[in-house]
Amino acid sequence: MLGHLAYIALCAAIALAVHDRSFSGAEGAILTLGAIGAWRYSWGAINFSRALAYIHWRYPRQRRRAEAAYARRAVPAHGYFMVTTFKIEPRVTARVYASIFEAAAASPGGATIVASVVEGADLRIIRDLFEARKPQMPGVKLVIDQIPGSGKRDAIARSLRLLQREAPSPRDVLVFVDGDSCVPEDIVARSAPFFTDSRVGALTTDEQVEIEETPLFRDWFELRFTQRQMMMSSMAFGGRVLTLTGRMSVFRADLATDPSFIAQVQSDQIDHWRLGRIRFLTGDDKSTWYWLLSRGYRMTYLPDLHSLSMEEQPKPGFVESAVALMKRWFGNMLRTNGRAMALGPWRIGLFTWWSIVDQRLSIWTTLAGPLAVIATALLATPAVLPAYLAWIMFTRYVYCAALSLFRPGYFPIVFPPLLYFGQIVGASVKSYALFRLDRQKWTRQSASGGGARPAFRERVKAASSTGMHALAFGWLAIGALFLTGLL
Repeated sequence: MLGHLAYIALCAAIALAVHDRSFSGAEGAILTLGAIGAWRYSWGAINFSRALAYIHWRYPRQRRRAEAAYARRAVPAHGYFMVTTFKIEPRVTARVYASIFEAAAASPGGATIVASVVEGADLRIIRDLFEARKPQMPGVKLVIDQIPGSGKRDAIARSLRLLQREAPSPRDVLVFVDGDSCVPEDIVARSAPFFTDSRVGALTTDEQVEIEETPLFRDWFELRFTQRQMMMSSMAFGGRVLTLTGRMSVFRADLATDPSFIAQVQSDQIDHWRLGRIRFLTGDDKSTWYWLLSRGYRMTYLPDLHSLSMEEQPKPGFVESAVALMKRWFGNMLRTNGRAMALGPWRIGLFTWWSIVDQRLSIWTTLAGPLAVIATALLATPAVLPAYLAWIMFTRYVYCAALSLFRPGYFPIVFPPLLYFGQIVGASVKSYALFRLDRQKWTRQSASGGGARPAFRERVKAASSTGMHALAFGWLAIGALFLTGLL
């Protein structure tokens, strides 16, 4: 509480230190920030309202209807689990598979687990855990598929082909699990009812995080997952979400074992007018999402069911770790964004389509404000800087207070600065990735994209990406100068 009081007092002191007469020449910047702010905060208010309506009204009704329909079924769903494990700490692997075995044992219709591993040590851990629990799991089957480390997409495709031989039915569910995520024990019983609606192809759940020894990194992830809870709920209000999280998502089993679904996961690609054919290395969750979206299936979100992700900071410093993860996340998003946008609002729904469009628009609207303020401070009056700082502190605090409605308890005072960091650095990373869609790299693997072709061609492409990126920023700067009246 003292931290919050100090934050509010500092915000008020900075705001009161600036007088009206200090703003001569800054009127254009204030109007520009006001216009951008009105747009962004109205869009945020719409998403907040939809999220609250979904959690407190639509979702409870959907769950009641789904469970009533499921209760009328004579045969319960069989739970299939597909788990990929690579370069995970043994203690984490043990916890993850313990949770999967508990969930499999609790599946009313029995369960089948396919564990995809590369290293023999992981195989032994999984096998020993299963053998120790086998007497308590009479309806559970385990298949361990040890493969060469050729990439996650190949691993998923192989596992899905193994599950395809089981001939899953439309009433069964298939849970995709990453090797660092624990699943809830009742995942099958809680998710299977939603697939009584034949229009639903997949769903994902709320996420919680466990990170040791790096409190700032943990706070950043907790903030992101709180934002995710709000945005997922808002999108699910319209019957679709913007991603099927790779850490844990649930699919209708017959769809996830469809040959075209498997083929797209294993080998997905886009053709870019400047970069040529880009084969996806990362972002398998975007491939599965797009396959369902393009075929008209709905995807929903369960805000009251939680998976647990056990993360670790990938690099020594917080900033470099955050940027490395953002490059992968936003690169995956933008590689699929264009083709999803091309489906059109008549096919995927107006709100979903506009949200996909906004993923690109928000890059430039986020960066336009700071550019306008910096230009005004340099060319008109520096008084705009403390005023802008006070505005940022106030609005991000209010935003975080609103986000706290989606999590029990109150938010730590580090959330507002982390929120602004995520917005500005995130927009900058998105702008970088937008012009370099061919650059890909796994966090845990050495495989990367963009360097396999001849060196000269790579240098030309890299130079064109840098040139296009610089040109876009140049036009953004000119636009900011024009809107502020400084040009």
